[in-house]
Formats: sequence, structure tokens, C-alpha cells
Amino acid sequence: MNEVYILTVSSDFGITTRDLMTMYNYKECYINGQWQAVTNGQEVDVIQPSTEKVIGTITLSNEADVNLAVQAAKEAFVTFSKTSKQERIALLERIIEVYKGMFSKMARHISDEMGAPMNLAETAQAGSGLAHLEQALAALVKSPDEEKIGSSLLYHEPVGVCALITPWNWPINQIACKVGPAIAAGCTMVLKPSEIAPLSGYLFAQILDEAGVPAGVFNLINGDGLNVGAPLSSHVDIDMVSFTGSTRAGVAVAKAAADTVKRVSQELGGKSANIILDDVNLEKAISSGVQACMHNTGQSCNAPTRMLIPENLYEQAVIIAAKTADAVIVGDLDDKNTFIGPVISQMQFDKIQGLIQVAIDEGATLVAGGLGKPEGLEQGYYVKPTVFANVHNKMTIAQEEVFGPVLVLIPYTDEQNAIDIANDSLYGLSGYVASADKARALNVAKQMRTGMVHINGAWTDAAAPFGGYKQSGNGREWGEYGLEEFQEVKAVMLK
Repeated sequence: MNEVYILTVSSDFGITTRDLMTMYNYKECYINGQWQAVTNGQEVDVIQPSTEKVIGTITLSNEADVNLAVQAAKEAFVTFSKTSKQERIALLERIIEVYKGMFSKMARHISDEMGAPMNLAETAQAGSGLAHLEQALAALVKSPDEEKIGSSLLYHEPVGVCALITPWNWPINQIACKVGPAIAAGCTMVLKPSEIAPLSGYLFAQILDEAGVPAGVFNLINGDGLNVGAPLSSHVDIDMVSFTGSTRAGVAVAKAAADTVKRVSQELGGKSANIILDDVNLEKAISSGVQACMHNTGQSCNAPTRMLIPENLYEQAVIIAAKTADAVIVGDLDDKNTFIGPVISQMQFDKIQGLIQVAIDEGATLVAGGLGKPEGLEQGYYVKPTVFANVHNKMTIAQEEVFGPVLVLIPYTDEQNAIDIANDSLYGLSGYVASADKARALNVAKQMRTGMVHINGAWTDAAAPFGGYKQSGNGREWGEYGLEEFQEVKAVMLK
């Protein structure tokens, strides 16, 4: 495991950055507290989305490494599950301190692996990892040693050996919001980060190693879904799978886990509606809604990708949305003014282009962006910030998760019609409401069949539970609810 850096200094961010000669050679796996060679592994390139160039190499593991990692975690669970609350508090405090020291390096890893502009990588991306570690610590501090119910005592115990399977779009966010509470609960784990954005996972393993996480408590192996994800999900010695990714992959994980009746916690896809009520400052509500959709290049499961607008305000809203999308700055990841970078891969670029074409073919009106790359950005997986008008909710573009900077504008007749449209989806991860009347917004929010609702531009809260209804998954992450996912509840009846 090594990195070769050619360093420059960024005046915008005050951190070291790298030119195209940087190479991340992260070819080992981390098992039982040691970096070790992968068993008959296949080396694959890490592609930088902004340049389409190779910036590193990893080695994909297979079932042999899965078995080694699970065995290490199983053996470590015997002792780690018995550690005291104070010992785990001290361990999380050490992890947080080491993470802080690696913060800027983590931001650069994320920007390189998945294309986030540095201003996003350093704030929301790397910052979310730190926030989840801190929330796991806070939840552990607050958690009771025992509780009384009726004449019985309740104890919260670690669920066991956990498989953690994480995505590429918010890589350290999803790693930290699983690893943090798993450690807090006293679980041991095997992490499989996304094989197309693996760099932040490797750096996180280094952080945990430096912080002194006991051998076997945390293990990392790279691999794809077929050769690592499936064996992890079906492994008889895995007690829980925590998965974040597409609904299609989530179904496969659940099926693989079913034979061993293990716990499965999933955070899956979304097609979130943003209901604009008729009492808003229209310019502000529409422009902020467009920007929220485009945030992280639209590669967020909770992105507000369906904007629902009153019929009498629709034409005006279309003009504002198109103007806002046209003004979105796409490009240089080290420019502090850049709002969105590229999407993750050629495959993702092609998928988005295909869905844009389907929307055009089905009769939606393109009012901003469209097919092809933005002018001057022929290299890199860049997508034009795109807005469609004259969309109805049965169109493909209104039902399928695009996972790119593509927004649809849907008119509605009255408030109930807006709620009905919002709920007419396979997904139920998040919802958004804009209104000048808080009580009115809350009334609408309560009728949305989603796990979360954002009112008037409020963003995610690391202390609040994150998760959805319907095909957006089951279970909850973040904060106290995230800790509970990794715990079993034991009732001791007293005579």
C-alpha cells in the first residue's frame, strides 16, 4: 500500500493538491489489524472522473478473503463485545482526533475518486464523515447501561459481526455512519467500499489503524458485488448486513441474506418530490430547489429531482428554473466557484444520457441543458445541468432515479393533488416542502410517505434518523437511531 504524490499548494483551500502524476497504489486488504496481499486478486484501475485518467490501482478480493476477514471479525467479537462503554468512548475519541488530522487528505481522496469539487469534498463530503463519528460518540455517551420496563430490565447488546457495503456517491459519509455506531455498539465488522471509489475507504482504514482499533474489529476488503458482496451477505457468520446502494442491488443483498435470517438494514434509491406551495417567494424557492437537485452533481439518493409547482405559477417557475440551471458552474474541481463536477463513470454518464433522450422522446420539453457535455469540458464525465418542463408523473424521467443533475418540473392543481403526485412513486426516501407558512408546510410534510422531509431548504441533520419508506429501504442510520441498528435488545425478567 503506497501513494506517490507530486504536491502543489492550493491558495483556495490552504491544503496540498496534486497534479495528474499522483498515483494511489492501494493493492492490499486490511484483515485482523494487518495490511496483507489479496488472495489471487484481480488488479483494477481507479479512474479519475474529471480527467478519465488512471490515478491508481486496487486489488479486488474474492471469497477466500471474505472468509479470512469474517473469521478475524468473529474472533475479535468475543473480546470487543465485552469492552466497557468507557473503553469504546475513548476509542471513538481517538478515531475522531486522527480523522481531524487527516481531514484535508480525506477531502482530496474523495475529490479524486468520485469527482466532487474541492469546496464540496472538504465541507459536505469529508465533513459528513467527521459529523457521523461525533454523533456516534454522542449517542454512545447518552445510551443507558440498562433500562427498566415493567418488572424487567433491558440491555442493549451488540448485534454481532457486521458486513458493511457502501456506495461511491457519498463514500466516507456512508462508511462513517456505519462504522461509527458499529464500534459504539461493540460490534466487529467487514467493510466493502465501492470498488469504483475505493480511496477514501483505504484512508479511513489507515485512520482506524493509527487510532488503535483492536485487531479484527475493523476489516476492509475491496471487491465487486458478485465476488465479495454476495459471499458477505450470505455468510453464516455474518449477523447483520448494512447496505447502501441501488434498490436493485438491495434486493439481491436481502435475498442472499435470507437463508441465514440475519438482520438487513438498507438505504436504497429515491425520487424525492419538492412541493412548492403557492405562498412562497417564487424566485427563491425555485432557484434553491434547482441548486438542491444539482448538489453533488445530482448523485444523492435524497436529491429533490421532482419539483411540483402550482399550475398558476408554472410558466413563471419554468423560466426561473431554466435560468438557474444555466447559471450553474460546472468544471474545474479546484475552483472554489465550481458547483458541480463530473458524474462518477462512463457507465453513469451513458445512463443519464439515455434517460434524457427517453424524456425527449416521451414529450417532455427541454428548457435547460440536454444531451452531450458542457461546452469546453470534452474530457471528463461531465453532464449538462438539465431541466425538463411539461412533465407528468407517469413519464420515465419522473419515475426512474437518474442519479445525475436532471430536474423535472410537474404542475399540480391543488395541495392534495401535489401530495398525491409526491406519493405516487416506488420510493419514499425524502420529500421537500417550500411555504411561507410553517404550519401549512408541516401539514403537507405529515402526509408525505417518506422517511424524511426538508422544509424551506433545511438540509440533513446528522443527529436525526436517515432512511426511507417503500423501496427506499428499511432501518435508519445516523445518531441514536443509527446506534440502535447495531444493537440487540435483551429483556431480563425478574421475579
